[in-house]
Amino acid sequence: MKKIVTSIAVVMMINASMMAQTTEEGRVMKLVEELRVAMVDANKTSLEKLTAADLSYGHSSGQIENQKEFVDKLVNRKSHFTKIELTNQTIKITGDVAVVRHTLTGETNNDGKPGTLNLSVLLVWQNQNGEWKLIARQAVKN
Repeated sequence: MKKIVTSIAVVMMINASMMAQTTEEGRVMKLVEELRVAMVDANKTSLEKLTAADLSYGHSSGQIENQKEFVDKLVNRKSHFTKIELTNQTIKITGDVAVVRHTLTGETNNDGKPGTLNLSVLLVWQNQNGEWKLIARQAVKN
């Protein structure tokens, strides 16, 4: 009888752990979508809320920006996304870190010059005091 109770308890703990993981993946997925919208809308408040103060934001060109540079370029329309679509997204959570990979396609209008994007993107989110924050991003051209 003791073995049955122990087995049931173990199964319940595994299920609870899997559900928590799924819940956290859902939270991160929602934040990735909020970031996508904030980038298109150039919403300073949302961009600052979603990103960590020590953000490392890597462009496919090799340029690296901190949080202030990333936000300022979007808000001032130096980097202007007119459309962003995300596909092939995966999310893997390990402890307080979430690794998100996806394909980003989109349209830009940087300094009045229209362009298109087709990138593979890696996002690293960290749970900081109960809030997921983007701490790193790197893109490469497809």
